Amino acid sequence: MDSRGTGLIIITAGVTLVIVGGLVWSGLLNHFGRLPGDFRYEGPNTRVYVPLASMLVVSVVLSVLMAVVRRFF
Repeated sequence: MDSRGTGLIIITAGVTLVIVGGLVWSGLLNHFGRLPGDFRYEGPNTRVYVPLASMLVVSVVLSVLMAVVRRFF
């Protein structure tokens, strides 16, 4: 991969981080982490949190993003 391709990937990653950061800052992602399918157990001395649905959403979004990046770059 040449330096131009590497630069475009870094710029794309930066723009994506800025967009996600803006969504988190504005409060549009407040429900993330509390989706149906995210399991939470709170006992008297333990807390267990397994974000299955959130991990699936992140996986799908990243897979689509990487498919688009690979197609155009």
